Amino acid sequence: MTSASAITRTGRDHRVVVIGAGIGGLVAALQLAQRDLQVTLVEAMAAPGGKMRQPLVDGAPIDSGPTVFTMRWIFEQIYESAGRKLDEELTLTSLPVLARHAWNARERMDLFADPNASREAIAHFAGPSEAARFMQFCRQAREVYDTLEGPFIRSQSPTLASMAGDLGMKGLAVLASLGPMSNLWDSLGQHFHDSRLRQLFARYATYCGSSPWQSPATLMLVTQVELDGVWSVQGGMHALAQSLASLAQQRGVEIRYRSPCSEIEREGDSVSGVRLANGERIAADSVVFNGDVSALSQNLLGPKVRRAAPALSPGKRSLSALTWSINAETSGFPLERHNVFFQSDYRSEFTDIFSRGRLPQTPTVYVCAQDRGINDAAPDRDRLLVLVNAPAEGSRTLTESEIAECESHSFSHLARCGLTINRTPQNCLRTTPGDFHQMFPGSGGALYGMATHGWMSAFARSGAKSRIPGLYLTGGSVHPGPGVPMAAMSGQLAAATLMAHLDSTSRSRRVVISGGMSMRSAMTASMD
Repeated sequence: MTSASAITRTGRDHRVVVIGAGIGGLVAALQLAQRDLQVTLVEAMAAPGGKMRQPLVDGAPIDSGPTVFTMRWIFEQIYESAGRKLDEELTLTSLPVLARHAWNARERMDLFADPNASREAIAHFAGPSEAARFMQFCRQAREVYDTLEGPFIRSQSPTLASMAGDLGMKGLAVLASLGPMSNLWDSLGQHFHDSRLRQLFARYATYCGSSPWQSPATLMLVTQVELDGVWSVQGGMHALAQSLASLAQQRGVEIRYRSPCSEIEREGDSVSGVRLANGERIAADSVVFNGDVSALSQNLLGPKVRRAAPALSPGKRSLSALTWSINAETSGFPLERHNVFFQSDYRSEFTDIFSRGRLPQTPTVYVCAQDRGINDAAPDRDRLLVLVNAPAEGSRTLTESEIAECESHSFSHLARCGLTINRTPQNCLRTTPGDFHQMFPGSGGALYGMATHGWMSAFARSGAKSRIPGLYLTGGSVHPGPGVPMAAMSGQLAAATLMAHLDSTSRSRRVVISGGMSMRSAMTASMD
């Protein structure tokens, strides 16, 4: 039952409080304000962005969360709906090299935005037969993405039945061709004979915080997402959050930083407001929660909304990370913006994390060099984010000896691959899973919500509509999943679902975000 106030208050009379200024909360706040609702956004931190954070390290701001800008059509759509153009608000540079990969000092391979350039690189690296198989893989990845974009990605909390209906016989055939129970690792074995290439593309499972041996083969669609383009953002990814926050304020959103929320209040069946940690109460007819959805079931937002979403067991959490934000001189390895340093025993990394609950003994090391890939000149000092996957323990604090051992393994591997980083205590900021747990309450340090393990996991995430009337959910821990563009789309879905519920004639209508890719890259289209 919905309260009378939620039905009768429309336009500027309808008060919405958005909790959290992550990308999902910012987009939801902006779009609700554009619909002439009265929107207040409260954020515990001193700046917008959530995980899209940018700490100062030895005087330099370093992106220390998401580093990849993809699916720009989503942001073009968001800015266009606000009467702005994305390219006029942010300076984006298309990156010709998607990532540079290394296994040791001799084995290196670049993956390019142009699949034909990647084909040539793979032919040189692993032979012409593997290059031909790569092109076949790209065609299947594109087919999978095109099949799932509408029925799954842009649909509010799809079900198995709704997806089957939306896919039709052709779409179901595409998914059946992957093998109904096939995991990503096994599926890649049908395409690549070279274990290094299988390893390279299996890594896309980690974009969802998951293991390639447990995640569904459909995650190959991430390949298509990157082939459609990867961009750098001038000022770093944090500039996107700042831009959206500024635009939301221009549209009338009141943003209150350093204002953590301690409780979501209810009156009868529906939400009635929020209470801040300082005791202040803000009345609301609707609330949008942009935090880890597990915080609700853990009673971190009060007992009255504890059952707003299903509880997530710690064993189903996604990956966390151990990171180092570094502002230092580098030498040796020719860095691109995105660099991945693999080791030979890839499976042990995920066995360590998901089965043994420990830091990996042979970690894959990701290095984002924020000032590379834009021009040919190397900076005097590189702004780096160095990241290794880690278990989302949350309740267990890693010991210094565990961290030191993993750190030694990681930076020794970089050195074996030819990269030297002149780290000092002054130019390096370390962040552990326990730190992420503190920054993002309820997460246990998990950076992607629940792990995408098993083919039914696609339907297990909470959608925009919670079990409590007037309470809506957004962010990377809800549908359609983690990552900056997905979290942004969850903000769109939350706003659209809220607005549909205000229209009494739309209560039973399933919300689907309209639109799609505004333009496929010419390079990707050349594969047809």
